[in-house]
Amino acid sequence: MPQIPEKIHELTVGQLSARSGAAVSALHFYEAKGLINSSRTTGNQRRYTRDTLRRVAFVRAAQRVGIPLATVREALAELPEERTPTREDWARLSEAWRSELDERIKQLNRLRDHLTDCIGCGCLSLSACVLSNPDDVVGERGAGSRLMTEPGQRTPRGRRTDTGPEARD
Repeated sequence: MPQIPEKIHELTVGQLSARSGAAVSALHFYEAKGLINSSRTTGNQRRYTRDTLRRVAFVRAAQRVGIPLATVREALAELPEERTPTREDWARLSEAWRSELDERIKQLNRLRDHLTDCIGCGCLSLSACVLSNPDDVVGERGAGSRLMTEPGQRTPRGRRTDTGPEARD
């Protein structure tokens, strides 16, 4: 991994990319989304402060666990601009996501445990499907594919059933 001399306080986009492992295009995207900031030289070249390395690492870690970038941006807005965030800063921010991650883990475990049944069913039995209809909540309305026959209804996961072009008329 390329080392950046301590006397350098601002990094070019290339240096930030090499040190963080993020592509230059990803860094430009992060900046456009308000996740990181840069200043500009008189030649209009981007310069990033050294603490941007930790912010990029935080963004990439959050992305790996599926945290939406809007949520990451809100979290980063709580960090101090004038200093490198501390371990306590990161712990405070990541604690807020713990319950969301626990819920995702629960859903993934359920998917794993019922994947064979799901593949075998071919989605012809939505009234009993543990993935589309957990705990058979739609089955209380009767047998059959209620999720497909009642436009405008929300599935147990909050999805609308009228998302096709004919439903938009």
